[in-house]
Amino acid sequence: MLEAHWVWFDASMVDVIDDLTSNNWDHVFVINHEGAPQGRIHAVDVLKIIARKKVNRDIAWMHGIPAQQLVNLPPITVNMDTPLLKAGALMLAHDLNQIGVVNHDGALVGVVGHNTMARHMPKFIL
Repeated sequence: MLEAHWVWFDASMVDVIDDLTSNNWDHVFVINHEGAPQGRIHAVDVLKIIARKKVNRDIAWMHGIPAQQLVNLPPITVNMDTPLLKAGALMLAHDLNQIGVVNHDGALVGVVGHNTMARHMPKFIL
């Protein structure tokens, strides 16, 4: 399991863009104050929002848009005790590069990605 990339639900669109670009991330999870994931924002989705903005593309309007409004679907997550094979199947079924891992309280604790699968799955398949 790897560390999850996240922002608070009330972070602005500017904060999301700054995190994505300065850290070279392709996505971030949006979490509430309890640490529970509320959604996932992909860099491509942010670009689509900016491209649809027809008037006044200056940065000022981005400060007023909270990260929560950039989320259109709840995130797909697994529990810490979910078998790795099931997490991999969910990733394939939903065309995800990573899937969030939550603890028993529902707080985001990490992610499982293709690199984790590649390291551990051959042991189970062989």
